[in-house]
Amino acid sequence: MTAAQPAAPRFAIVGHPNKGKSSIVATLAEDDTVAIAADPGTTTRARTYPMRCDGETLYALIDTPGFQRAREVMAWLQAHDRGAEERSEVVAAFLRQHAVDPRFHDECELLKPIMAGAGILYVVDGSRPYGPEYESEMEVLRWTGRPRMALINLIGTGDHVASWRAALGQFFSIVRVFDAVRADFNARIELLRAFGALDEHWATQLQRAANMLVAEREQRRLRTAARIVELLCSVLSAVETTPLQSVDRFDAVTQERARERLRDNVRNKEQLARHAVQEIYHHAGLLAEEEAASYLTEDLFSSRSFSVFGLSAAQLAWTGAASGALAGGVIDVMVGGTSLLLGSGIGAVVGAFSAIAGANTLAKVEVLGRPLGGYELRLGPITDTNFPWVILGRALLHARLVAERNHARRETLVVDAEHGRHLADAIDAERRRRLEGYFRQLRQALSLDTTQRNAMRDDIAALLAAS
Repeated sequence: MTAAQPAAPRFAIVGHPNKGKSSIVATLAEDDTVAIAADPGTTTRARTYPMRCDGETLYALIDTPGFQRAREVMAWLQAHDRGAEERSEVVAAFLRQHAVDPRFHDECELLKPIMAGAGILYVVDGSRPYGPEYESEMEVLRWTGRPRMALINLIGTGDHVASWRAALGQFFSIVRVFDAVRADFNARIELLRAFGALDEHWATQLQRAANMLVAEREQRRLRTAARIVELLCSVLSAVETTPLQSVDRFDAVTQERARERLRDNVRNKEQLARHAVQEIYHHAGLLAEEEAASYLTEDLFSSRSFSVFGLSAAQLAWTGAASGALAGGVIDVMVGGTSLLLGSGIGAVVGAFSAIAGANTLAKVEVLGRPLGGYELRLGPITDTNFPWVILGRALLHARLVAERNHARRETLVVDAEHGRHLADAIDAERRRRLEGYFRQLRQALSLDTTQRNAMRDDIAALLAAS
């Protein structure tokens, strides 16, 4: 019989009101449903937020109300003190006696999960000065006898970390600085591993939890890359058709309407892909702010999007030449080398010319006969050689910002000029050549097989990791 899995470690996030307790819960639980507000007293009841991976709860965080009457609680405890060995029982007696006392509602809410076995994460604001009024809170927590750590959160611009460290060190064996709103993934994992030092019984579980989250991070990256591949395959094969009664009825207005429908179709595909990526990182409700400086809200087909995210003329020429040379090399192999390698040379020239010539051509336009009579205008697929690079650049930027985003942040996603660096410059030439080969195949209405899709996914995943 397999031994039962130990219960997941639980941590009560406690402290003074409005010191960022809920922000820490949201960050460490990756849960943007945690209520966060600037007004004190937002949290009135203890609520548990589990961190799950592959259906397993790795650990749980308990958001609690802030201390309101710590001095009065401490006075009661001291009046009933029976010695150090029984102080946790005195705390339990306080809870029993004041369970329905409205004066100590918040204290009871925060102490109950601790006395039920949760570890303590005591949160203070390191941007504000230390004051002796916090000592009653810390002393109450010490009386519980539970493993405890202090976290110095940085809410404002002040810096009083040194004085807080000195004071907290008198009550807590572990003190860490942790910016709940700006902490990246690595900072969260480092903190999680530090939790293991609180209690030796938790060390193995929390180390395993950290390893699972790191592995899941890589899986999220691969899933994101696969979703971007799906987006590219979808938009590069998108076609819009319009019935025509005759060839003579085909005019510029009809063509422009079809072109706009094709653009709308591609825009919708991009938005669906973004939502899917946000769900992968548990940011389903995230919105990009509509502002002039936002590259992600810039229209996909605008000249600005092509300028920021597309390849330069030189990059298009080189990449087209490189992928063209590869295709020409296939000709050399097929004729047993008797072409004197002219195939590679011709392929490179044609590839470079096609790349530049196609850069300003949005989509293929055809008028075709229909099997049951009449005609149809067929617009697509999009043949502009720069277009897939624009799609890829926008997708990479969006995915990077979503992956880095902290769940304690509640403002909309702002993408300003600082993020608008020409992402194509960061793609090495060899990877650009491989990607262009896939793009060329898709533009020719040839689907990618599973091996090619996986190889393309791995290239994009490497770009996401590098960014």
